[in-house]
Amino acid sequence: MRLVLASASPARLSVLRGAGVEPVVRVSGVDERAVTASLPDPSPAEVVTTLARAKAEAVVDQVAAEFPEAVVVGCDSMLWAPGEQGDELVGKPETPELAAERWERMAGGTGQLLTGHAVLRLRDGAMIAGHSDHLATTVRFGRPSRAELDSYIATGEPMKVAGGFTLDGFGGWFITGVDGDPASVLGISLSLTRSLLSEVGVSVVSLWNHPDAVHDRAGGRSR
Repeated sequence: MRLVLASASPARLSVLRGAGVEPVVRVSGVDERAVTASLPDPSPAEVVTTLARAKAEAVVDQVAAEFPEAVVVGCDSMLWAPGEQGDELVGKPETPELAAERWERMAGGTGQLLTGHAVLRLRDGAMIAGHSDHLATTVRFGRPSRAELDSYIATGEPMKVAGGFTLDGFGGWFITGVDGDPASVLGISLSLTRSLLSEVGVSVVSLWNHPDAVHDRAGGRSR
């Protein structure tokens, strides 16, 4: 049984590796705008869960022959935060200018980071079960100075991540707190993923690295 991560996110990969799982990474290439546009008047939760499922489903054919016994995990994160005309659901800012505008609105306030999760189970190369859900985590934003914000945007990081911020990168300097699951802000909630794995009949411990591998990795960190 292998866990396939349908995401190019380094943060999601790091979370899973830190929790004892070495995923197979397959990037979905899903057209997120097209998927979202196909939904009639969706709720924010429906958007992120539908995108997560679409990403997981998109890689099934790629991995079915290579890993006929597998679980595919797809995730999608977006921020529910103040916009020009009230709260809005936003993904990655496309330009430095948009990133700056969003940060100026978010500074000193809060936003809801919504992360959709989908787990699909493959047996003998065929999908036999799937479940999806989402998690909402409140993020409290600090007030970076203009110079700090300009420097942060110049790193290029805000344009690569949902909401234009990170918790584990440069952006972490400007986050004052998180109410909820911090791992969800990094892109994947271990708690919710474990629950969804259980729904498709897979115990998370069956996906953990061999104890010797975990011991060797821990020893490597301590040297």
